[in-house]
Amino acid sequence: MASQEHLDKMQLRQNYRNLWHTDLMGTIKADAPYCCLAFWCGPCVSYLLRKRALYNDMSRYVCCAGYMPCSGRCGESRCPELCLATEVFLCFGNSVASTRFMLQDEFNIQTTRCDNCIIGFMFCLQQIACIFSIVAMIVGSEEIQEASQLLSCLADMVYCTVCACMQTQHKIEMDKRDGMFGPQPVMAVPPVQQMSRIDQPIPPSVGYAPQTYGQPYGQPYGYPPQPHQGYPVAGYPPSNYPPPAYPPSGYPK
Repeated sequence: MASQEHLDKMQLRQNYRNLWHTDLMGTIKADAPYCCLAFWCGPCVSYLLRKRALYNDMSRYVCCAGYMPCSGRCGESRCPELCLATEVFLCFGNSVASTRFMLQDEFNIQTTRCDNCIIGFMFCLQQIACIFSIVAMIVGSEEIQEASQLLSCLADMVYCTVCACMQTQHKIEMDKRDGMFGPQPVMAVPPVQQMSRIDQPIPPSVGYAPQTYGQPYGQPYGYPPQPHQGYPVAGYPPSNYPPPAYPPSGYPK
């Protein structure tokens, strides 16, 4: 039942209409220094990105962002920082994928075919390297063993490179969310339920914050301004308010 729910969520994710701000092929060009940092310090970058994806509110943290069976059962509420550090160092691949799924579900971002091909190639190369290692262990040939070692090294390099590009892609998307690409409106912080639960009958709205230009200081958005000094509120005249005399007094009749 749980596996079927995960498959339904993955199918729903394919129907999203928004795209990543930068695809995997363009991340090195978009932010080469950060891509290098993610390559050499992957777990540290994964920790920082997950915390930023949670809007720096660690009370929202759930192990693997709620996408794994162990989520919510690891004592995250007592020490979320330690649990997140354990996740990114022991389950690095899952931590990167969980942050990716969380951003996709929050902003309805689909994965392009090019990104799917790159991720699929990474998985296939790892499987082939594993098969070659098993064959080399069974046959005992030095040539096959050397070939399997080279293939495993290549698979590890591709894995680290793709993970670095994915984390750079996440960072650029959150830069877009936080309004770092010019005069774009800043995204509003979603409620806790929107970050960790998707079974709400009517999910709370997540998106750009409403503009409050022209609203009096301290007045919440969406409410009419309060009357001051006995004047009627514009657009909300009281029923007993007399209409103005016309023409006004002082003008010639």
